[in-house]
Amino acid sequence: MQTVILHPGTNEEAVASRKAQALVSKRLFPRLVLRSKTLDSYQRIGIYRDMYLARLREALASDYPALLHYLGDEAFTELVAGYVHAHPSRSYTLNRLGDHLPEYIRSTSRLARREFLYDLARLELAMSQLFDASESPVLKPRDIADVPPEAWETVRLKPIEAFRLLAFRYPVNAYVHSVRDRTPHPSTRRENKWVVVFRKHYTLRRLDLTRPAYELLSSLASRVPLGKALSLAARHRKAVSEVQLFSWFRDWVANGLFQAIEYDQPIHQSGRARRTRRK
Repeated sequence: MQTVILHPGTNEEAVASRKAQALVSKRLFPRLVLRSKTLDSYQRIGIYRDMYLARLREALASDYPALLHYLGDEAFTELVAGYVHAHPSRSYTLNRLGDHLPEYIRSTSRLARREFLYDLARLELAMSQLFDASESPVLKPRDIADVPPEAWETVRLKPIEAFRLLAFRYPVNAYVHSVRDRTPHPSTRRENKWVVVFRKHYTLRRLDLTRPAYELLSSLASRVPLGKALSLAARHRKAVSEVQLFSWFRDWVANGLFQAIEYDQPIHQSGRARRTRRK
């Protein structure tokens, strides 16, 4: 039954498939699945086949609502049918069913606006993954105040678990906003965009970034020492003032993007040695 349910095509093609025939011959199938007063054996097994695809479509629609909105019901259902055939569910949970959908979209030549849809799916995948990410502690004002002024140049910042930086070629974050807020859709023409997605107080948030801000945050998330990260950002982006760089840093800390401050050398305060070793 599982073999027939998972096989693509019509009910008759599924029953006649090589895998199904290796288990139950086509001749014996009507004796295994009995007809009813109104449905023959193929129609009865078809009910379960339709239910299976509908359940997978429902799961993917909950993770990719903006993609569904853009494609429409019919095209989205066709996309799901092709996707689950190429990447069938292999887990007890459907939470990670859509993990390969962006790559599937990029490899599918039949889709119009494939590059836009690929970026849109990447954003929605990040959102679904971060929704289930582990909860992290966040830096508190006292943690910042405890850092001696002379140590700021060398400290490294550890981002929270529910954190993702993304670079796009299309304004997909604005499109997701419009779908969720039911506002007029923005232009979907090609335009480079940068976004940080994170979870704060169990709520997913998305912030648009400029390219300099994206590059600075990328450096910090990669554990580049704070002083070096700021110097690189200032050197490569001369249009950005030092005040602006520190303003971004302050806002990111306030938004809870970092969970810990790491020191390369022991820091002594109030007669106590304090040190966080980098893993």
